[in-house]
Amino acid sequence: MKSDCMQTTICQEKKKDPIEMFHSGQLVKVCAPMVRYSKLAFRTLVRKYSCDLCYTPMIVAADFVKSIKARDSEFTTNQGDCPLIVQFAANDARLLSDAARIVCPYANGIDINCGCPQRWAMAEGYGACLINKPELVRDMVKQVRNQVETPGFSVSIKIRIHDDLKRTVDLCRKAEATGVSWITVHGRTAEERHQPVHYDSIKIIKENMSIPVIANGDIRSLKEAENVWQITGTDGVMVARGLLANPAMFAGYEETPLKCIWDWVDIALELGTPYMCFHQHLMYMMEKITSRQEKRVFNALSSTSAIIDYLTDHYGI
Repeated sequence: MKSDCMQTTICQEKKKDPIEMFHSGQLVKVCAPMVRYSKLAFRTLVRKYSCDLCYTPMIVAADFVKSIKARDSEFTTNQGDCPLIVQFAANDARLLSDAARIVCPYANGIDINCGCPQRWAMAEGYGACLINKPELVRDMVKQVRNQVETPGFSVSIKIRIHDDLKRTVDLCRKAEATGVSWITVHGRTAEERHQPVHYDSIKIIKENMSIPVIANGDIRSLKEAENVWQITGTDGVMVARGLLANPAMFAGYEETPLKCIWDWVDIALELGTPYMCFHQHLMYMMEKITSRQEKRVFNALSSTSAIIDYLTDHYGI
């Protein structure tokens, strides 16, 4: 696990307890776990623009436990990266608890991915297939609770819904009884991709829970986030693609401001972000503020210096 100084990366702001945030009565704004994207540099950026809680990308627990190389490449943090939830893909209670023990000094909690609909994940027994295995989810939660004794360390799950919502409510009740700290609900089934999000289903789940619930799915502005929060009665909202397109959306910006773009350049260069990731994030951020011709030119750039020259020439600050 790379860091500025491993001995000082222990979160200095654990007083920002996510559970307390969820009980504040205020909208808790959450950056979703996004493969390749929600890494340290991007988390640092969205925190500057009113994001309250960040997740890491999904990490395969078995690889993380068995490989030092995987730990170094998959999990990077620093003192300001708080509060932080590390999301794991897992299908084995012991391996998950081992992974949780490794990250517990550097994070506020872990999350079990029970929602990823990708075929490879489900074929490995990860992701959305776990919503049909409540006993396995229970065992994983209990094992982490037994092995990690750090006070306040959270164990949460992120799920999709069933066609029969009663099954989802039953899953959530069992998870709550096992000691899950909160549940994030993506309001689609594992088979649905671009269909409308079932916010009514999230509302029903929330009404049946005593623990916090986070609503997730197709939220692209602060106004939409506030509407979903009100409609569902949840304790927070989680955003993925909306934040990729506009990392400043939680601060109320309708499109990515130029200051946010330059903040990204500064943060990415300071933290040594790989070029492909650096460029890809800028392509997302600039989608709404560039013409088709500008996109063709910008997307074809092939070096960090070329990108900085382009931004200086077109949007110089």
